[in-house]
Amino acid sequence: MTRLVTASVALAGLAAMIALDASATPPNPYKAPKLLALGSGTAPSGGFCGALPDPAGK
Repeated sequence: MTRLVTASVALAGLAAMIALDASATPPNPYKAPKLLALGSGTAPSGGFCGALPDPAGK
């Protein structure tokens, strides 16, 4: 019984997410970010957890 309930909840959640995605605005490929930006000249933006802060004296 537990497996049936878990599978039903998972499938209902998946169906809800698909319905929500289908009802949203269709994707615009011209505004989408590049899939790979290797050598494209696009500068990275945002934070990077491994980046060290700049030294205070420089």
